[in-house]
Amino acid sequence: MRKLHLQRYTPGQRSNHWAVVICFVLAGISGFALFHPALFWLTSLVGGPQWARILHPYLGIAMFVLFLLMFLMFVGANIWRREDSEWLGSAGKLVSNPNQARMPAVGKYNGGQKLVFWIFTWSLVLLLGSGLLFWQAWFADSVPIWLQRIAVVVHAVSAFALILAAIVHIYAAIWVKGTLHAMVRGTVSTGWAKHHHPLWYREQMQRQTPTAQPTDAA
Repeated sequence: MRKLHLQRYTPGQRSNHWAVVICFVLAGISGFALFHPALFWLTSLVGGPQWARILHPYLGIAMFVLFLLMFLMFVGANIWRREDSEWLGSAGKLVSNPNQARMPAVGKYNGGQKLVFWIFTWSLVLLLGSGLLFWQAWFADSVPIWLQRIAVVVHAVSAFALILAAIVHIYAAIWVKGTLHAMVRGTVSTGWAKHHHPLWYREQMQRQTPTAQPTDAA
């Protein structure tokens, strides 16, 4: 069976996304290892205690820079609109009865996806700013100890928010069939687009771009 597919992500966008994922995982492992003695065994996954301490801040900076590129590519599609608030207001029905829930029409991203995007954005800004304040190798000597202690708390809370948002993001990507295909292959079926993101689907149909082409269904 052949279906018409729409391009949702370019190769560059997908490469950027997976590069952020790699940095997120490695920074998370090294960060957890340094956060609590009970998790210190995780240092073995990144080359040992010294490498965990050395790599963690650089992995964080790399993740921030890569996400900044992602932010510039996707911020336009993540501007909050009225239908996003309506979608979030109806999200409970979608969770309790996904087969019968009638959700408000949304564009390329729904309210939940946009909320995750902005949590990612602000969490990474706070992680970068707070992390620099107690980075021993470069800045900590010139920062008052009381400010470093506040920065450590902000860093931990921001990391928790980022990880929680990432869990929601991953779960939603698995739960909504076809989403992972979009991030691996870059395309979605017109049926998927019409069902989940009808406003974006209409926009793509009106443009009649050459990226919409028949391909074998995955």
